[in-house]
Parts: sequence; C-alpha cells; structure tokens
Amino acid sequence: MKPSHQTMMHLYEHLGKVFYCIAAIDKTIREEEIEQLKEIVKTEWLPFENTFNEFGDDTAYEIEIIFDWFKESNWGFEEVLPDFKTFRKEHKNLFTPQVNALIRNTAKSIATSFSGKNKSERVFLSQLNTILSQQD
Repeated sequence: MKPSHQTMMHLYEHLGKVFYCIAAIDKTIREEEIEQLKEIVKTEWLPFENTFNEFGDDTAYEIEIIFDWFKESNWGFEEVLPDFKTFRKEHKNLFTPQVNALIRNTAKSIATSFSGKNKSERVFLSQLNTILSQQD
C-alpha cells in the first residue's frame, strides 16, 4: 500500500530536521553542507517517489524547506532523533533498505562535505544508524 501524501510530508519534515542536525551539530552550518544537501535532494530524493504538494512542487523539497527553517530559526536539536525514532517506529513500512541507505548516504555526505567528519558528527551518524537498523 502506497503511503499517503501526509505521511510522505511528515517523512520529509523529519529528514529535513535530521539533515539540519548533522550540519549544525558542530555549531556551524557551512555553505558546502547546504550545497551538498541541495544537490542530493535534486539528484536522489526528487526522483525517489512522486508526491506533490498543493502548489505542484515535489514533496521532497520539504527536506530543504525544513532545513532552511531550522537554520533561520537557530533551532535546537535535542528532540530530533527521539522524534525521528518514534516516527520510524510508527511507519516502519516507509523505511525500506533503499530509503535507509539514502538517508545514511545523505547524512554522511553532509557530514563529509567540509573537511571530513568530526567527533560530534560521527556520534550523530552512529545514533542515526542505530535507529535505522532497529528491527522493532
């Protein structure tokens, strides 16, 4: 059964938050990280599935919208991974091996886009991987 438009919007909102966190975990969001995210959204997430919002835009752009909103708001990220974990548990069917790989690759690409991964990014990526690997 295909997920609803609303469910896909929620997935992309959560991913926007997760990807913001990986960029902001070291207290600085660099232009290289933003550009990497935009490139991956364009080349990987847009072709992934075809839901559209009420304006006719691909729903995957929600990743960038939420990322930018968090960046402009200087949002804290303490609840992002726990909320993502809950969402994943409630929507296990969305998290196919292909989706999990795309999430991991996007997060890793953002983390390595500027001078490699630092310790806080490695910890965050490990926590994200644990969530995606759970068999609950």
